Amino acid sequence: MSSLAPTLQAFFTDRLAGQRQVSGHTIAAYRDTLKLLLVFAARQTGKTPSELDVADLDAPLIGTFLHHLQVERGNSARTRNARLAAIHSLFRYAALHHPEHAASIQRVLAIPPSRFDRALLTYLTDTEIDELLAAPDQSTWTGRRDHALLRLACQTGLRASELTALMLGDVHLGTGAHVSCVGKGRKQRITPLSADTVQVLAAWIAERGGQPGDPLFPTRRGTAMSRDALQRLVAKHADTATRSCETLREKKITPHVMRHSAAMALLQAGADAAVIALWLGHTNLSTVQVYLHADMALKEKALARTAPRDAPPGRYQPTDAVLAFLDGL
Repeated sequence: MSSLAPTLQAFFTDRLAGQRQVSGHTIAAYRDTLKLLLVFAARQTGKTPSELDVADLDAPLIGTFLHHLQVERGNSARTRNARLAAIHSLFRYAALHHPEHAASIQRVLAIPPSRFDRALLTYLTDTEIDELLAAPDQSTWTGRRDHALLRLACQTGLRASELTALMLGDVHLGTGAHVSCVGKGRKQRITPLSADTVQVLAAWIAERGGQPGDPLFPTRRGTAMSRDALQRLVAKHADTATRSCETLREKKITPHVMRHSAAMALLQAGADAAVIALWLGHTNLSTVQVYLHADMALKEKALARTAPRDAPPGRYQPTDAVLAFLDGL
């Protein structure tokens, strides 16, 4: 067995799980990336994955692999960059344990991410949110569950992984009603609930029953909902909502779009960028800038405050001697 295999194993067990304590989603994403890389490298070198050495995964091979992802597998630039981030993480760890390959490792770490065009984010208006919330058939158990889930998602802006991980004990409906969750980086945060969301959740929890450690939005079998199931649920009700709301036909609605919608609602209500970042669980305030770019109404208000080009230049003249005295202080 080569030196790469034990390094790879230690990377997942010691580095990711032990030292960094990353989430299961991160481990799964890194695992999938490195599986793709090893299979590709095995085809390129004629070796089995267990025979590959650190030196076999040099910068030219990694570059060819990234090109393969975009051209042959049809991955987007964002996906390509996510794969590269996983590779960089492995090689930074390998640099500590294989100084004999330092030059080769540094060339891999020097591979830059791909640049890409950033499109304006998609979010839902109040009318579109109302149509989406009305889509589930609330005469059924699953319809009432889905309605409560969609309302919570649109109001709180929780991530898909945070929604599916919620337990009954995470919801507090008394004074200062809120929902608590553990987000990216294992950061715990508390998000307040509006009165209408509290009303819907109270009715759902009363019907759902269960213990504090049970999933808030379970499947029919009582197990926690998967992210794929959540995606299908949102897509299903979005398709229903498009029949009565034409503007929804132009938008691909996902759980993350509901997260964007919550952020835009806060922005349009006058919330500060720091508050929005705290609400969404963002570490960097610059992340919130994408919502400022997408808000056309905010830009129009800024435009309205500017002076017209054809306005005659002039200097302010006070209309009263007393005002002139005060201005001169």
